[in-house]
Amino acid sequence: MSSTDCQAARERAARRRDAPAPDSHAAGDDAIDRLLRAAGWPLTGPDDTAFPITGLPTPQGKGYVDYVLWGDHRKPLAIVEARHTRRSARAGRQRARQCADCLEAMTGQRPLIYCTNGRDHWFWDDRTGPPRAVRGFHRKDELERLIERRTRRQPLTTAAIDTAIAERPHQHRAIRRIAEAFEQDRLRGALVSMPTGTGKTRTAIALTDLLMRCHWIKRTLFLADRAAQLQRAAAAFATHLPGATLVDPAKDAAPEGNVYLSTCPAALDWLNGTDDAPRFGPGHFDLVIVDVAHRGICRQYRAIFSYFDALLVGLTATPKEAIDRNTYDVFGLAVGVPTDAYGLDEAIADHHLVPPRTVSVPVQPQREGIRYDDLSDMEKDRQDTLEWDDDNAADASAPEAADAWLHHQDAVDEMIALVMEGRGHRVAGGDWIGKTLIFARNHDHARFIAGRFDANYPQYKGELACVITYEAGQTQTLVDAFSVADRMPRIAISAGPLDIEIAVPEVVNLVFFRRVRSRTRFWRMVGCGTRPCQDLYGPGQDKQDVLVFDFCRNLAFFNVDAEAAAQTLPEPLGRRVFRARLELLTRLQTRPAALSVQEARASYGNPPTPATLHDDIAQWLHRQVASMSTDNFAVRAKHRYVCPYTRREAWLHLSPAQAEELAEHVSGLPTTLRDDSDEAARRFDLLMLRLQLCVLRGEPAPERLKTPVRSVAKALLAQTCHPAVRDQAGWLAALAEEGWWSDTSALQLEQARRRLRPLAHLIDAETRRQLACADCADTAGPTSEITVTACADGTGSERFRAKARGFLRARQHLPTLRKLRHNEPLTATDLAGLEQMLVADGIGSGEDIDRARRASGGLGVFVRGLIGLDRAAATAALSGIIGSEAMTTDQREFIDLVITHLTGHGTMDAARLYASPFTDIAPQGPDGLFAPVTVDALVTALRQIKAHAVAT
Repeated sequence: MSSTDCQAARERAARRRDAPAPDSHAAGDDAIDRLLRAAGWPLTGPDDTAFPITGLPTPQGKGYVDYVLWGDHRKPLAIVEARHTRRSARAGRQRARQCADCLEAMTGQRPLIYCTNGRDHWFWDDRTGPPRAVRGFHRKDELERLIERRTRRQPLTTAAIDTAIAERPHQHRAIRRIAEAFEQDRLRGALVSMPTGTGKTRTAIALTDLLMRCHWIKRTLFLADRAAQLQRAAAAFATHLPGATLVDPAKDAAPEGNVYLSTCPAALDWLNGTDDAPRFGPGHFDLVIVDVAHRGICRQYRAIFSYFDALLVGLTATPKEAIDRNTYDVFGLAVGVPTDAYGLDEAIADHHLVPPRTVSVPVQPQREGIRYDDLSDMEKDRQDTLEWDDDNAADASAPEAADAWLHHQDAVDEMIALVMEGRGHRVAGGDWIGKTLIFARNHDHARFIAGRFDANYPQYKGELACVITYEAGQTQTLVDAFSVADRMPRIAISAGPLDIEIAVPEVVNLVFFRRVRSRTRFWRMVGCGTRPCQDLYGPGQDKQDVLVFDFCRNLAFFNVDAEAAAQTLPEPLGRRVFRARLELLTRLQTRPAALSVQEARASYGNPPTPATLHDDIAQWLHRQVASMSTDNFAVRAKHRYVCPYTRREAWLHLSPAQAEELAEHVSGLPTTLRDDSDEAARRFDLLMLRLQLCVLRGEPAPERLKTPVRSVAKALLAQTCHPAVRDQAGWLAALAEEGWWSDTSALQLEQARRRLRPLAHLIDAETRRQLACADCADTAGPTSEITVTACADGTGSERFRAKARGFLRARQHLPTLRKLRHNEPLTATDLAGLEQMLVADGIGSGEDIDRARRASGGLGVFVRGLIGLDRAAATAALSGIIGSEAMTTDQREFIDLVITHLTGHGTMDAARLYASPFTDIAPQGPDGLFAPVTVDALVTALRQIKAHAVAT
C-alpha cells in the first residue's frame, strides 16, 4: 500500500471515530412525527408537542407531554408518550398515566394514551380496558368516537337481540357469550364454531345490529375468503339489516357506509394504499368479522386483523376439537376454549341439520395410514391455504400413481353404479336419483366423470349431470339450475364445495371422488349436504340424513367416526309398479273368472275387457324392457335376462319361471323411457294395481289401501269447479262411498285408475301424504316380535314398557305418534286408535295399558315418555320464555337443560326444576335465576306440554 493510501485510510478511521453516535431518541421522534402526520395530525400548533403540565408527582410538580392530540374546544383526545427506539414502548406506561391525570385535571377530559418508541405502539383507554398493541395512530374522528363511547355505550348483556334476524336459541347463546366476553371479560376477540348451515352469517348480522344499537360500534368490516361467499353475505345483510349502508371497498374509491364487505385478498390490496397515506386508519373499523376462520386464513391474512384496532369475531365451521392453536392465538383465546361452540350433534338434535352417514365403498385403493393429525404444522398450513381447486399442489407430496385410478373408466363406472343403481338416496318414490354432489380432483377430472354419466344414461341427453367449476363458466347459472328441486341436473360435479356459492338443501348424496387434506375444506364439503329439507321424499317425509360415499378414505384421514348408513333402501316406485303389473299380467292369464263385472256397475261406464287389459299391460311392460339400453352398465350386466324380452311375442304368455326372472333381474333397470307424470299419479297407479291384485288373489282389500283412494276422491270432489274434475264427478262420488267397494272387480278398479290418474296432480298435500303413508306401510316389511332380554326377569309393567318402547319408536311416522312427538293436541279418537294398535299387535293387554295409563296420568303421557318430545317442538313450547328477556348464559344453559329433559322424557313436572342437575346451575332452582313472572311462565309451559298429551 502506498503512503498516500495509508494516509487516506487513517483519515477515514478518524472520521468514523469522531462521528457522533446515532440519536435513537431523535430517530424515534422522526418516525412518530411521520406516522402522526399520516394519520392527519399536522403537529403545527404550539401546544401539539412538549405541552407543559402541572400536577406531576415530582418535587417541582411540572413537566411536559411529548405530544397532545387536541380535539375541538381545546379538549385533549390523546397523549403520546415517546420513548427511545432502543427502549420498550411500554416503559413509559406509568408516566403516561400521570400525564393523563394532569391533563384531565387541567381540561376536564381524560385523554386516551399512546406509548411508542416509533416502532411499537401501545394504546390505552384506562377507563375501559388494558393497554393493547396497535399499528399506528387513530385519526381525529376515530378518537372522538372512542371518547364519546365512554358515556354513550349501553350494556350488551341486557339488551334485546333482534329475533327477526336470529331466531334460534343457539344463535342467541353465541351472541350473549360474545357480548359477555367483550363487556365483562374485557376481551377484544371472539371465536364461534358452528357447522355449515346453522346460521353463522345471521348470527354475525344480529351481533352487528346489537353492537350498533348499543353504540359499541359504528363501522363493521366483514371478511370472507371467496367472492361468491361474500355475495351471499351481502344479500343477507341487505335483507336482515336494511338500515345498514353496504360498501365494497374494492369498487368504491371513496367509500362511506357502516358495513364494509371484502374478500381477504382484496382487503390486503386496498389496505396497503401508500406508505404516507394509508386508505384506512387503524381505528376506521370498530368490528371485524372473519367468516370461515381457519389456520390458513388466519396465518395468511393476519396482517389485516392486527392492523385494525377493532373487536375481532371469527366464524368457523370446524368442530371445536379440531380448531388449531394458531387460530385461537389470533383471537386471543386459550387453546381449546372458543367463545361458543355449537356442535354437529347438537344441530342434528335440534333438527337444524341432518346427520351424515357413510356408505361402504368397495373400490377404495390401499393407501398410506397417515392422518391429518400426523402432519406437521407447516404441512397443515400449506394444505389449508391452498385454493379450492389447487389439486395438483395439494397432491404433490403423494406418490405419482396414488390417484391415477380415479381417472380410470371402470373405476368411475363403478362409482356411478354404486350411487345411481345401488345405495344412493332417491326421490319421487325412488324413480329419481336425489340431488347428488360429486367432488372431483379438478376441472378435467369433473368433465371426465360427466362424460361417463352421459355415456351410461343417454336418455337424459346430457342433462343428468353437469360440471360446476369456475373454469367451466356460467357457474351461477348452473348452480341456480341445480338448486331447483324437481328439475335437471340431478348431479353436480365440482372441484370444491358448492356451499361457498349457494345452499342446496335437497342434496342427499355426497361423493368424495378425490382426496382432501384440508380439515376446514373437508367440513365445508360435508356441510354441503347436511341442511334439512322438508317433504323431500313426499308429504311428511323429510330428509333424514345425507349419504357420504368416501372413495379416498378422507373420513379415516380426519379421524371422523360417522354412523354407517342402513344396508337396504326402499325399492324405487317404478320398480314396484313394474312388479305389480308383472304379477297382474300373470294372474290375468290364469284367473279370467275373477274379472267378471256385475251388471249393477254398468252405470259407471264400460270397463276394459280381460283381453284388452292383458294386452295393455303386456305392451307397457314390453316398451319398458325394449327401451333398456345396453349403453348402460347396469343393463349390460343383465343383458342375458333383458334380451329375450325385447321381442313383443315374448309377452304373449309368461311362465311362472319367466315372471320370477323378470321380477328378480329386469325390474328396476334403467330405461330410456321417461315418465314425467306427477309423483302422486304414479303412487295412485301403484295403489290401484295392488287393489286389483287383492281381487285376483281372492283377498279382501285392506283398509290401508282403500282409505287413501276414498281420500283422493273426496279431495277432488271439493274441486268440481275444475272442468276435468267435473267430468268425473260421478266416478268420484261413487269411489268416496263405502258401498262401492263391497263387490268391485279388478276391471272396474282399472277403469277407475284410468279415469282418476290424470287428476292426481290436483290433490292437496295432506292427501298426498296419505298416499305416501299407504305406500310406506306396504313396503315396511314384516313385523317381528321384540324380545328384550335385559327385562326378561322384570315385572309385567317393565316388560310391557320395553316392548312398547321398541314398537312405538319404529313407528313414529304414524299420525298419532307424530302429534305426540311434536306437542300437538290429541283427540280421544287418536288415543283409542293407539290403544287398539298396541293390543292388536300383541304389545300388551288391556290390563297392561290401563296400568300404564293410571301410573303416568294418561296413555298419551305414557307413550310420550317412551318416544320423547321433538327437540324443536320443546324449544318452540318454551319460545315465549326464551324471547321474553335478554338471557344470560346461565339462564340459557338452564333452559337448554329443560329442553334436553323434555326431549328424552316427553314431559316434566315443575318439581324437577328444584333438583339436580338443575340445582347444579342454580342452587335455588329457577327462582335464583329468573324473575317471578318468568318462573310462572316456565311452570305454565311445562303443564301445557303435558296437557297436549292428554285427549281433549
